[in-house]
Order: sequence, then structure tokens, then C-alpha cells
Amino acid sequence: MFSNFDHLGVAIRRIDDALPFYTEIMGGKVTDRYTSDAPGVEVHVAVVAVGGMTVELLEPTNENSPIARFMKIKGPGVHHVAYRVENLDEAIREAKEKGVRFMEETLRTNVRGRRLIYIHLSSRSSAIVELCEYPK
Repeated sequence: MFSNFDHLGVAIRRIDDALPFYTEIMGGKVTDRYTSDAPGVEVHVAVVAVGGMTVELLEPTNENSPIARFMKIKGPGVHHVAYRVENLDEAIREAKEKGVRFMEETLRTNVRGRRLIYIHLSSRSSAIVELCEYPK
């Protein structure tokens, strides 16, 4: 079902304050920056390639953003771990057959064409888990 690790999502207060750590200290390279103003998302994203993996820095665009709400409870830090799947619909179906619940309202296509969904918190034991599928 899961083909491999895709990225780590990190909730932060300001991307521009966090970038020097990821680029100058960790030796990462910014590969993309974009904003999603979709309701229920509202986030600035900086995608950083670091040591063979990808980190998404997530800055809320307003106080009602899910990332802002997350930080009010847990503070800045790891928000989610994402796994790439070949076929998101099939992965969801297979996981549901095994009793996994999803946050159905999170099913969407982001501004870069990646389809994604988050696993419901009751179905996991640690960080939020995202399943994602890239356009072919």
C-alpha cells in the first residue's frame, strides 16, 4: 500500500526565520515555495531538500489555519509524516478494509497537483500521517 516515505511536515511560526537553519546549517536547498489559501488549509509552504529527504516548512496564513490551531496546542514542531502511494484511492480503500479511519475533509489536491489525505487521529499512535499521490 505505502510505497515509501515522502516528506516530513514541520509547523513553524515564520518560514523566513526557519530557513537559515535548514539551508545554512543543515545544507538543504529550497526546491519550492507556495501558498495555499484553500479553506481548511491556509498555509505558506517552503519545500526543502535536506540530505536525501524532503521537509515541508508550514507557516499558517491566519489564526484559523489548521497549522495555527496545531501550534496553539502543541507548539511548533513536527506536524505530520507523509508516505507516497501509487494510487491514493486504492490505498484509502485498502486501509479502510484494515480498519483505518481517515479525516475525509482533508482529502484534496494541493496547488502543485499532489492528492492527499490525513489518517484520522484515532487510527494512529504518534504523529499525524498523510498519504499522498503525485500526478503522473
